[in-house]
This record gives sequence, C-alpha cells and structure tokens, in this order.
Amino acid sequence: MKSYYIYFIRNGMTAEINEGQYIGHTDVPLSEAGEKQLLQMKESYEYPEPEVVFTSPLKRCVRTAQLLYPDTDCIPMRDLMEYDFGEFEGKTAQELEEHPVFARWLAGEPGVQPPFGESNEDFQRRVCGCFCKIVEGLFKTGMTKAAIVTHGGVISTLLSCYGLPEAPMHEWMMPDGCGYCVRITPMLWSGGQKMEVFDELPIVPRVPEDEDIFKDFHVEDFLYD
Repeated sequence: MKSYYIYFIRNGMTAEINEGQYIGHTDVPLSEAGEKQLLQMKESYEYPEPEVVFTSPLKRCVRTAQLLYPDTDCIPMRDLMEYDFGEFEGKTAQELEEHPVFARWLAGEPGVQPPFGESNEDFQRRVCGCFCKIVEGLFKTGMTKAAIVTHGGVISTLLSCYGLPEAPMHEWMMPDGCGYCVRITPMLWSGGQKMEVFDELPIVPRVPEDEDIFKDFHVEDFLYD
C-alpha cells in the first residue's frame, strides 16, 4: 500500500521566544544565532528531501524553510500560523502571573482564552482543518513526501490529535529546528485519521561504529547557545 511521508519541522530560534515571551502572530524574524544554528544542524545531520514544502507565512518559518530547502519553493498557508495569544502576545509568564485569566488559560480550562486572542478549541480546529487539506492534497496529486515548516504549538497540536503512538501535547514538544517524521497510508487515514510517528528530526546519520565520525557529536550541542 502506498505510504505518504510528512516531515514536521519547527521554526528556528528567535530572540523573543528565547527570552520567554509568548510570540504567536507577531512576525518576528529568526535571530542571527537561530540562522547559524540551522545551518550547523543541516551540515551535521539530515533533513529528508520533500517534493513540496508548506510553511506558516510568518518570517521565522519561511526563512527556516529557505535555509533547509533552498532549492524547493515554499507554499505559505495562513492556517499554519501559531496560536493567537491576544493580550498575552509579547509578554512573559512572569509578567502575566497577576492577570485574572492567565492561570485559568494556562491550566487548559475549557472555553477560556486570552482576551482578544484565540481559544484552544478554535486553534485546534484551524490547524487540524489545514492539515487535513494538505493530506487530501497529497492523496490527489500523488506526491508522497512533504515538509511542513511551522511553529511548535501547531506541530504538538497536530501530533496529539493524529499521531500514533497517542500522547498529549506536552509530550510532543521539540527544540528549535527539530521535529518529527510521520507516515500516513490512505487506509489508516480513512479508518480514523491517524498517522504513525516513526522518527525525530534532524536524523543522525547511521554509519558503522568503527567509521562513526559523529560519535562525539550530540544534537543538543546545536539546540541552544
């Protein structure tokens, strides 16, 4: 049976997120350190080559896709944007600890959302609807390998909704520039909208132990300054 492979990749590091701010729809660029980090990871590890690359339209995702896949055109999709934090945008948890809604929202209380922002339910509905369109598009066109360069919240939401093994959002968190490989078959998808999560990204090259030039490399070395 035909299999379809999707590579989820979180955008590279930005100065704002590195400082603990909630950054959703604000269109911040990658930091200089973030660009350098991605290029180092690309040189030392493997990002699978897709036939098509979908991205959030925000600068940090588009630039991440350009650095990792310079020879592949990107297709921006608005519904792959990060969570809309409303009044919480640009603030840290410490700055929000006295806000009357913040603790309830952080606890995941149903129906609670940041003022002028997006509810968890609306966010999930938006990104899941977009992902289903991408999957159906792959089935129709016959393309079998796609990359989705988007935000951490988007990826962890999609994996918690559709991923096998099943796990909550917080167990699908990933560092900047990293992500997951998933496999979808039409039967698995049509039978319950599920996909198999089978590897992490980037992939460490596998070579014989006596030829392992990467034995002293650790992916963590490229994740944080």
